[in-house]
Amino acid sequence: MTTLTDTAPRSKPRGGVAQSFHDSLVVTKRNLIRMMRIPEMIIFGLIQPVMFVILFTYVFGGSMQIGDTTDPDVYKNFLMAGIFAQTVTFATAGAGAGIADDMHKGLIDRFRSLPMARGAVLTGRTLADLVQTALTLLVLAIVALIIGWRPGYAAPTNFLKIMAGFGLLLLLGYAFTWIGALIGLSVRTPEAATSGGLIWLFPVTFISNAFVDSSKLPGWLQPIAEWNPFSATVQACRKLFGDPGLSPSDAWPMQNPVWASLIYSILIVIVFRTLSVRKYRSATA
Repeated sequence: MTTLTDTAPRSKPRGGVAQSFHDSLVVTKRNLIRMMRIPEMIIFGLIQPVMFVILFTYVFGGSMQIGDTTDPDVYKNFLMAGIFAQTVTFATAGAGAGIADDMHKGLIDRFRSLPMARGAVLTGRTLADLVQTALTLLVLAIVALIIGWRPGYAAPTNFLKIMAGFGLLLLLGYAFTWIGALIGLSVRTPEAATSGGLIWLFPVTFISNAFVDSSKLPGWLQPIAEWNPFSATVQACRKLFGDPGLSPSDAWPMQNPVWASLIYSILIVIVFRTLSVRKYRSATA
């Protein structure tokens, strides 16, 4: 009697990190395909920041004092780093609503039945949102150049510094997306996730140096604005872009904005990714 031997090649089992990476990319691809099939999601996401640029530039441009001048061109170049940062952080609400929608429709339960890393569902969603945010930033930068934003307006800069500034913006947006993920996992409906994702963003973005010089704020608000993680990224981008800056400040994040932006964003990712994955496991247990 002849013994049959299975000579077909067998795939090697992936380790924990490798499988998590692979599964995250699969979920990212799924979310990107979904976004492409619903183009209004991308279109509306592009319209809002463009409206902010135009409204702030032409409505407030001649009345805002930066340093000792109210020159609209100075404010226009001062403003853009703040608008860029606001745009990447407002993507948080969409991330939270998307995850809440997947939970509400039972899609998360289907993912749970598959042999995949638990954290991959959330990582894939946040990476897909990061791609959409990068596209939005690209369009917004083109619009900003059209209306008169000029990198290097106040200080010399170069291409690498400009790219580093956009990198910090994307890192901040990715970090805040994890906050949105936690909110999306903590509420029952996408509508609640949208409201919950926006309600805390307004004080974070407006009690900052994004739209006004923080030295013009009331005395008790100035330290809050200067130690705001959002403000650190805005200040870092102004420095890297060569845009007009703020009045001198002794606050460490304002003196070392690039390092402060990196530290803040990495800490937010670590803390809120851990909390989100823990919440995801308990929600689907």
